[in-house]
Amino acid sequence: MRIIAIANNKGGIGKTTSVVNLGAALAGFEKKTLLIDFDPQANLSKSLGIRECEKTIYDALVNEESPAIYPIKSNLDIIPANLNLTKAEQQLDPAQGDHHLLKEILATFNSVYEYVLIDCPPSLNILTTSALTAATDMLIPVQAEFLALEGLVTFLDSVKKIKRRINVNLEIAGIFVTRFDQRKVLNRHVIETLESKFPEMLMSRPVRENIALAEAPVKRTDIFEYAPKSYGAEDYRFLAREIIHKLEANSEESQEAEKKVLQ
Repeated sequence: MRIIAIANNKGGIGKTTSVVNLGAALAGFEKKTLLIDFDPQANLSKSLGIRECEKTIYDALVNEESPAIYPIKSNLDIIPANLNLTKAEQQLDPAQGDHHLLKEILATFNSVYEYVLIDCPPSLNILTTSALTAATDMLIPVQAEFLALEGLVTFLDSVKKIKRRINVNLEIAGIFVTRFDQRKVLNRHVIETLESKFPEMLMSRPVRENIALAEAPVKRTDIFEYAPKSYGAEDYRFLAREIIHKLEANSEESQEAEKKVLQ
């Protein structure tokens, strides 16, 4: 099971949009996928039509109840959130090891799902730290603008500290650009800068600006249901395929290396 935290300390960059549509794309490739709404704003849950629910990820974290899993479509489920998750920020205590709670919860799903995508809040708080503690991999969406690029280096430094101190197995699966417009010089400059600074991390194709991506949540669905022939559907399908190839190829290499050691 690959647990992918999708995170950045800046809001408004298409993070939740990416979780919804990347999850739907993985499900479309017959990968059993679980989405976790880990943002108190609960935009992921709302985007998929879940507004009122008896149990959320908060109950699993704080009350130690079994997590409530809601089916979305074939191969795609979600554990939702609501504003109660705000209280978790005050109730969870890193000194008591509470940032490991999400990891313990997800361990029970190891034989159920192939991919888990965590929609993190736009800040490096106890919730994001918990997600990065549980994650095997991390994806960083970056909007194609100068200020988003500025904050990326600082965010990566913070992630490195978490990797060093808490989760040595955490890997950055990639950085991908959102809301890209080929016509804008600044957008092209951002891509060029990322290619020069993070050549091994940058995913090979950006997600283009597409009005259908903004319209799909209004209909409480993903881009593949709403506009399957749109740029948004094409780009997230391509991103999902690249992630599958990258992570599963790495997994096979690790297994081969382990076999050689055991021999």
